[in-house]
Amino acid sequence: MTEKYLEITETVLRDAHQSLMATRMTTDEMLPIIEKMDRVGYYSLECWGGATFDAAIRFLDEDPWERLREIKKRAPQTKLQMLLRGQNLLGYRHYADDIVDKFVEKASKNGIDVFRIFDALNDTRNLEASLKAVKRHGGHAELTICYTISEVHTIDYYAALADQLQQMGADSICLKDMAGILTPYTAEKLVKRLKEVLTIPLSLHTHATSGISQMTYLKAVEAGVDRIDTAISPFSEGTSQPPTESMVLSLNEGNVKTRVDVALLEEIADYFKPIRDHYLASGILNPKMMGVDPKALLYQVPGGMLSNLYGQLEQAKATDKYDQVLKEVPKVREDLGYPPLVTPMSQMVGTQAVFNVLAGERYQMVPNEIKEYLRGSYGQSPVPVKEAFRKKIIKNEEVITDRPANHLSPEFDRLKAELGDLAKKDEDVLTYAMFPQVGKAFLEKKYSQVKGSSMASKKEQQEKKAIKIIAVM
Repeated sequence: MTEKYLEITETVLRDAHQSLMATRMTTDEMLPIIEKMDRVGYYSLECWGGATFDAAIRFLDEDPWERLREIKKRAPQTKLQMLLRGQNLLGYRHYADDIVDKFVEKASKNGIDVFRIFDALNDTRNLEASLKAVKRHGGHAELTICYTISEVHTIDYYAALADQLQQMGADSICLKDMAGILTPYTAEKLVKRLKEVLTIPLSLHTHATSGISQMTYLKAVEAGVDRIDTAISPFSEGTSQPPTESMVLSLNEGNVKTRVDVALLEEIADYFKPIRDHYLASGILNPKMMGVDPKALLYQVPGGMLSNLYGQLEQAKATDKYDQVLKEVPKVREDLGYPPLVTPMSQMVGTQAVFNVLAGERYQMVPNEIKEYLRGSYGQSPVPVKEAFRKKIIKNEEVITDRPANHLSPEFDRLKAELGDLAKKDEDVLTYAMFPQVGKAFLEKKYSQVKGSSMASKKEQQEKKAIKIIAVM
């Protein structure tokens, strides 16, 4: 019997610390171990995208482009991977197609090899521009299925979606279980069905939040999945991914092997242990996020969203309402047509649930993002929103029914002009595009700061700031 090799994507540099402690690991903490990680035999290192960009400029006073370049210098053998939110890129709105193309171009040139591209609604129209850009600039386009559960999200639905993504030109497909709600036997059935449809590799991403992730991976591997995402043990489990070492050691005993050097994994784990302990001691890493919460199976809430909800309630001095908010989340999600709970929908649904509970009356306060969603600005909801509910929130306002980005004019040159002297390179314009206020403040500080400030004082500032600010996802 021919042995099949399972590929491993390591998430400690992105999703692991994003889910556990709101993306607060610094570049200085990452770089010393990268050369060793490059020798492990990973398929890829997920190190960019998601909330890393936002957290770097908002909380850490770091240039995310520089982080990417420095990691690439130290990892010439292993593919670098990022998470890209389709037409949203790394921000929280849709960007014009020229921004999408420029961002992908610069991400590729600075070091990204694999672009995992998703849309929060599984609206494939919102993947078109980024897919074309990745192809144009020579990257690997991994189009993503956001897994969720509802009356329409059946195995046949996912199989049809996978076939559509493959026909669009995907180089691989990722089944993204951001809430950790894909149960083992459902995973087995779903992977088998997807493999019947696909001729390209299939990745599986899950979280350990609900306590079933390792069983889910095992059944998925047995069913034929080609790649899985894991996190080195000090930053694994809880709201993160299953531990890399445990999964590799277990799977190597079966018919599916990995190419991963287990001895190097042990050394990498030893490196990250004191970093984890430092964040635990400082309070930035809440031990609550490292535990198991089977409620995720009931409320379908992603790991990073749990930490964010708890942080919002801490700010409001209302942590006693945490369970009440969790129960409100699926109700809001039903009202909005069962969107998958992934960025930016996870933040939008979570914030609305918090507002509903704290106000004591549902939809007394409605964020502008929810109103834009109901106007169709984010795309098509999986299940049609009830018109009575829509009209309650946005009255008789016009609703977009085609690709939302069709209504956006080119904006790169305009944003460059707005930024003025701070636009010293295209990457600066893109930083400003993603987060105008925070990005501009970061660039002003970057280009005006006095050289030679000590790393120690910089790190103290980062820690103080991280403690004060709630999580971003």
